[in-house]
Amino acid sequence: MPALLTARGRAAWRLPAAAIALPVLLMTACNGSGASQSATASQTASASAAVSESMAASESASASASESEAAGGGVEITVAETAAGTTLVGPDGMTLYIFTNDTEGVSNCSGDCATNWPPLVVTDDDELAAGDGVTGELDTIERDDGSLQVTYDGAPLYYFAGDSAAGDSNGEGVGGVWFIASPDGAAAAATNAYDY
Repeated sequence: MPALLTARGRAAWRLPAAAIALPVLLMTACNGSGASQSATASQTASASAAVSESMAASESASASASESEAAGGGVEITVAETAAGTTLVGPDGMTLYIFTNDTEGVSNCSGDCATNWPPLVVTDDDELAAGDGVTGELDTIERDDGSLQVTYDGAPLYYFAGDSAAGDSNGEGVGGVWFIASPDGAAAAATNAYDY
């Protein structure tokens, strides 16, 4: 049964209405006699069944919600301003980068590289959405490990492990091959003749 967090951070258990009625019926069953006990026992059994059904329904709803969340949802790419210029950002507002050693539709960053430059990955069920200012084409490619990486006009998109907050652009120019993912590709193209 799912627990709710109160304003003070304590867990509070949500009980079905039938569960609240059950103790009252049980006390009545203990105080009656004869036919009254028989009728009360029947009511108690009915209440117990209702509690079980209610708990099962609650658990089923929780499982469905978890499955729905795990199945994915919408992933929106938007545009933001950073010290390095206008860039694409992921759903969490973190700066996205391109790697000029990639070729269109192919990621050449794996292993330790992908640890430092985590790819923006999605699931099959995720829907890509372009926010205001995102004029290029969003798509996905399959990485070596089978995961799906988001691309922008064919360029695989990455985060930088050195960024810690939305608006950071610490990966700009690293090694002369990593650059913020400009919405129009101009910054990367002008610096590296890499047109995506």
